[in-house]
Amino acid sequence: MKKALAIAGVVVLVVVLGVLALAATRPGDFTVQRSASVQAPPEKILAYLDDFHKWGAWSPWEKMDPAMKKTWSGAERGKGAVYEWQSDKVGTGRMEMTDSSPARVAVKLDFIKPFEGHNTAAFALEPAGGATRVTWTMQGPMNYAAKVMSVFFDMDKMIGKDFEAGLANLKAAAEK
Repeated sequence: MKKALAIAGVVVLVVVLGVLALAATRPGDFTVQRSASVQAPPEKILAYLDDFHKWGAWSPWEKMDPAMKKTWSGAERGKGAVYEWQSDKVGTGRMEMTDSSPARVAVKLDFIKPFEGHNTAAFALEPAGGATRVTWTMQGPMNYAAKVMSVFFDMDKMIGKDFEAGLANLKAAAEK
């Protein structure tokens, strides 16, 4: 019995060390990016992106928790606008718009709960005939704990599906 427990202990130790070693080889940052074609001019789409008050019309996370507590401060819209949220379902965080132009909106994104994270998000708006190509990108550093989690969970797949839903919502809102 002692021999079987010792073998099981060694196997568990080897697996744990293997996961830790694999995590150490993961990149130090991540990027998630999705694009969609929206049949609307960039100015119409920009109105939904550079005004945090309008994110409820398309943000997939706001749709997950309609009871989310939200506060706005700073500029009314565009650079300097701040949006903070608190939710039992989607966590707690803060966003601040750092750039807003007809071609690009950039946001400093700070997650507080359930996991701390400091990322940037950007929306690029490229006219394409009668449509606009909207590309949503999020980038950020991955600490060692996040690297260990990435051995089991693919962040691109997890967040990417939310980006796809958000872009579909944005398309529906802007094409009305």
